[in-house]
Amino acid sequence: MSTKDFLEKDYYKTLGVAESASADEIKKSYRKLARKYHPDANKGDSKAEERFKEISEAYNVLSDDKRRQEYDDTRSMYGSGRMRMPGSGGTAGGSYGFDLGDLFGGGTSSTGGRLGDILGGVFGSGSGRTQQQARPRRGADVETEASLSFGDAIDGTTVALRLAGEAPCKDCRGTGAKAGTVPRVCPTCEGTGQGSRNLGNFAFSEPCKECRGRGLVVDDPCPTCSGSGRAMSTRTIQARIPAGVGDGQRIKLKGKGAPGERGGPAGDLYVRVHVAPHPVFGRSGHNLTVTVPVTFPEATLGAEIKVPSHRGMPVSVRIPAGTPNGRTFRVRGKGVRRSDGTMGDLLVTVNVQVPKDLGEQAVQALETFREATAGPDPRDELLRQAKA
Repeated sequence: MSTKDFLEKDYYKTLGVAESASADEIKKSYRKLARKYHPDANKGDSKAEERFKEISEAYNVLSDDKRRQEYDDTRSMYGSGRMRMPGSGGTAGGSYGFDLGDLFGGGTSSTGGRLGDILGGVFGSGSGRTQQQARPRRGADVETEASLSFGDAIDGTTVALRLAGEAPCKDCRGTGAKAGTVPRVCPTCEGTGQGSRNLGNFAFSEPCKECRGRGLVVDDPCPTCSGSGRAMSTRTIQARIPAGVGDGQRIKLKGKGAPGERGGPAGDLYVRVHVAPHPVFGRSGHNLTVTVPVTFPEATLGAEIKVPSHRGMPVSVRIPAGTPNGRTFRVRGKGVRRSDGTMGDLLVTVNVQVPKDLGEQAVQALETFREATAGPDPRDELLRQAKA
């Protein structure tokens, strides 16, 4: 939809709802009107067909939160009575009755930007140029990857990252001009870096085509950067990776991205971390995991066993009598450090080992054990439930 449509058409009135109507109210009204004026229900009625098109157009705008906001902002900006569209009365020749100082000065849009930055030009007749200076430009964000060992991810570390990207050309120091020469102010935009594009009743700002938004024109370009003032370069930075980082996590390093232009701030650096697996330990959030083998007698009779801890002395874990295979025990404070300084836990899972080769004495002992513990078949209940 054009700005003219936004100003001339009252979509709320078309749908018969208030400007404060909720999305559900707008949808309900649209469905009611669409059924009433649908061409299938009004064959041969051109007025109903035209009304149906108006209803659909209004709903397409008001049902989309972003387009509805743009519609409301446009009507709020021009609907205060300080500006009149051509042909709507007011000053002779249909000229505009608004205050340039208010429009391009302290006024702001709903998104917080200056209105002059959005519209960029002058409405109607006049000089056709806003007096604005070339602004600082923030550097681009950069993303890279880093590979860490399991231990470094747990404890935190500092890694050297080699980055390649655009930066001010060292030979011309970012001016784009050959050594011994200097660029001149662009005569088209007078150094603002902005031009205006006339759209009939409106003029919108855009980067100056002569200087491509730089505000400067280079007559004798630098051979290294071809006059752009930017060149590819490499740099190495020391990046601190916090303790407890997980595999695939994205770390943001503020101000470590590409340098800004014209005094603007640098962008941010995002580091995607890849953590190598450990032969013994695993991760579950801020907890470490480990699987420990235990013998059948230890699981049956109970025992106290030694369990490895990450970069520390082994810890003792008490296995109670009758411990089943796969049971997990928790050792407090032996896991991964959290951001608040507290520690996760070590989760110890037992894996009961069943011997494959038994001597005669062991076989006899197990036979005696089986006789001593003989009782109902432990699978009777399972078989009964399956049959039922």
